[in-house]
Amino acid sequence: MTPEEVTAIYEGSGALLSGHFQLTSGLHAERYLQSALALRDPQSAERLGAAVAEKFAGQGATLVVGPALGAMILAHEVARALRVPMVFTERDPDTRKMTLRRGFVVSPADRVVVVEDVVTTGGSVAEAGSIAAAAGARILGYGCIADRTSGRKVPWSEPFVSLMTMELRTWKPAECPLCAAGGTAVKPGSRPKGGA
Repeated sequence: MTPEEVTAIYEGSGALLSGHFQLTSGLHAERYLQSALALRDPQSAERLGAAVAEKFAGQGATLVVGPALGAMILAHEVARALRVPMVFTERDPDTRKMTLRRGFVVSPADRVVVVEDVVTTGGSVAEAGSIAAAAGARILGYGCIADRTSGRKVPWSEPFVSLMTMELRTWKPAECPLCAAGGTAVKPGSRPKGGA
């Protein structure tokens, strides 16, 4: 799948938004990728998941792990394409730390592909990968639909692949020109900064 095909899925589903947004990282942006809109179509989700899975074909993956909420559909579709199970991590309501719940288990015998829909800072997906690594699993790599890191170093050393790279301008809130112009950022993501 080409970056142009990925962009077409996002644009066609209304998932490429323009406005004033507060990202999970706390940064502000004028554009936002609302992957839930792109992944709500089963055929699009299947195509995107298969394209990410293709990046890990032949590596002997036994499990796909992704952080809730944003990566759950993608993780399922990547797992389907690789013909392996998937699990997702989620925040403990009391500690706010990412954890495995619902009877999910990662074992030392697992060879794990960790996925996320969009990576900006890599915080949530790094936490998911750390949980798998702490269980003794081997991390084969990290995959996503859209890499928005803008060349920033990701918080893991394993291979990192994406279907497209998207340079979207971001600012710290104190430096945000949209805020300076009197705008108020909205939080379209699955959780606000710091939890919830």
